[in-house]
Amino acid sequence: MVSPDKRSRPELRIAVAGLGAIGAKVVEALDRGIDGLVLTAVSVQNPEKHRSRLANLTTPPAVLPIEALVELADIVIECAPSTLVRSIVAPFVGCGKTAVVLSAGALLDHDDLIELAKQNGGQIVVPTGALIGLDAVTAAAVGKIHSVRMVTRKPVRGLAGAPYIVENNIDIEQITGPLKIFDGSAREAAKGFPANVNVAAALSLAGIGPDQTKIEIWADPALTRNVHRIEVESDSARFSMSIENVPSENPKTGLITALSVIACLRKLRASLRIGT
Repeated sequence: MVSPDKRSRPELRIAVAGLGAIGAKVVEALDRGIDGLVLTAVSVQNPEKHRSRLANLTTPPAVLPIEALVELADIVIECAPSTLVRSIVAPFVGCGKTAVVLSAGALLDHDDLIELAKQNGGQIVVPTGALIGLDAVTAAAVGKIHSVRMVTRKPVRGLAGAPYIVENNIDIEQITGPLKIFDGSAREAAKGFPANVNVAAALSLAGIGPDQTKIEIWADPALTRNVHRIEVESDSARFSMSIENVPSENPKTGLITALSVIACLRKLRASLRIGT
């Protein structure tokens, strides 16, 4: 016999803001079914563009402006341009709800959102995304981390249009071999490459902060994958990790990023959770 407190809980209502390469896959996964969750709403800048895709879902969600999502959902998944992070996250965490944030770099410019969540009982969740080993970095940060460095290597077209590239007049189309185009802090990297290195921001938030975390970015025309290598020195362990991510339809984003969000959602009501 199942005791009353073990019986099924109400489903968590999920909203997705943005239907690009990541958001579309998350919506499809929710529509196929994730235990304890139900997709209730989405927000897109051009609803007409996505009308047929949404109509083909088993249970089409409501299509709403960003400011209306909080009324229909307990959790919002931010899959939008970084400039929209505040308008997506603030309403949810401000009333004690949860925001899953992929544009982690924006949190470095809007760190007051973390305080807003704290004051109101809300939560900001940053999925592992295209990186590896954030559990290890988070654990090491309970002790003392001495240094964190990440080296990112990307195909040339994956860096096209980044503010740092434009501001420094770097003609990436003329790059013929591996070229280091940036070496600095995670905070600087997040500003210069907002669509490329959210992984750097997530790494810094898990460890020793955006100003102490060091980042190198290389453009390599021979690559077909986004490559990240992390090296950490701490009082509990010395470790290095590397991952080669297959790009999604958007060359700036790894395919595994969407899968990471789906895995994060599955953990919310899972009977067994693996990892910190």
